[in-house]
Amino acid sequence: MCDDQGRPVRLHLTAGQVSDFKGADVLLADMSDETEEVIGDRGYDSNKIRQSLADRNITACIPPKKNRKSKPPYNWHLYKKRHLIENMFAKLKDWRRVATRYDRCAHRQECELPDNGLCDTGFG
Repeated sequence: MCDDQGRPVRLHLTAGQVSDFKGADVLLADMSDETEEVIGDRGYDSNKIRQSLADRNITACIPPKKNRKSKPPYNWHLYKKRHLIENMFAKLKDWRRVATRYDRCAHRQECELPDNGLCDTGFG
């Protein structure tokens, strides 16, 4: 998760074969009260996530999956800001150990992340 300027706010590592939305509840639970909108890709399109955000009066800007029968609307212009999270991951991958995941344990990955006060990994 990143803020509106593309700075990492919170990370949650899951296994490589786990679906995106399974770790989303951990990230969404700790969002600040000032959050107005959440932008996500199709991997986060689930009724559970949408309802969780709606209950907190947060706008969900998530395009529907291709095979979804009822396709909820989303703001395409707002969705264009998703490049901020992609840029954040590109910057994190500058640290080679993070990009290649030499250390498979989450507690070891936490040690490799930059300690700049902006990143709360939620490990241990």
